[in-house]
Amino acid sequence: MRTSLKKKKLTGFDIFNILFLTVVCVTCVLPFVNLLAISFSGTAAVQAGKVAFWPVDFTTASYDYALKGGKFLRALWVSFKRVGLGVAINIVLMVLTAYPLSKSKKELAGRNIFMTYFVITMLISGGMIPTYLVVSRLGLKDSLWALVLPGALPVYNMIILMNFMRGLPDEIEEAARMDGASPIVILTRVLLPLLTPALATVGLFCIVFHWNDWFSGMIYLSKPSMYPLQTYLQTLLQNFEQLMREANGRDIQRLIALMNARTGRAAQLFLGAIPVMAVYPFLQKYFTTGLVMGSVKG
Repeated sequence: MRTSLKKKKLTGFDIFNILFLTVVCVTCVLPFVNLLAISFSGTAAVQAGKVAFWPVDFTTASYDYALKGGKFLRALWVSFKRVGLGVAINIVLMVLTAYPLSKSKKELAGRNIFMTYFVITMLISGGMIPTYLVVSRLGLKDSLWALVLPGALPVYNMIILMNFMRGLPDEIEEAARMDGASPIVILTRVLLPLLTPALATVGLFCIVFHWNDWFSGMIYLSKPSMYPLQTYLQTLLQNFEQLMREANGRDIQRLIALMNARTGRAAQLFLGAIPVMAVYPFLQKYFTTGLVMGSVKG
């Protein structure tokens, strides 16, 4: 038996929605395309304002300068280590906190008290100076732990994960208990495979936070050689002209003659955005499901 599928006619709202979202997407993409074009353009063309969305007087001098000397690659490696360690700690603490809090107050005594405590910490911060004093007294300054431990448990992301757990059918855990599974076994072998969309969502949030955070490195790290990438880029954006004047070596001076501060900054910013751009497509398919299901129950 053949079934004929009628094509859905587009309404006026559908057309307006498509056009509106297209304009929004183009508005978001064009500045990035302009940044990329500037990074590959010559100094004279950029200074004359001739570069729009396509490189003029194509050159890779800005990228050659960014990758010479090892500073950029060293900062990139520090950022990779911070993201790897920080996201792992975030995921472990969020899962261990969200699982008991996903139970009712009958199953977890004092559940509402614990939840109130976490919400208060999310809304009211201790402040920068007390946090700095705690990090300093614990001997964490000038170490990777100073960038990771102060934000070890992102409460907002934990609440998303907790709500996702509360949305799972209770029969799953009941069946596991009848088979003799302990709470740890239920969490690790039964629930974690079902939490993939939520873990991908909160994991993406954590990756973006650790990757984009430059202020922590500026406060807690006194050695530029220990800076993560975003902190290094921040110092570079502020002092690029001075760094260019202080550059030594014939090769560096040749590169500087082919670029200026604007093209150099554009190249470094684009290089800094590539890792997150590479990770996002793999997590995007889980993003909507994890975020929506994690926001249903309070």
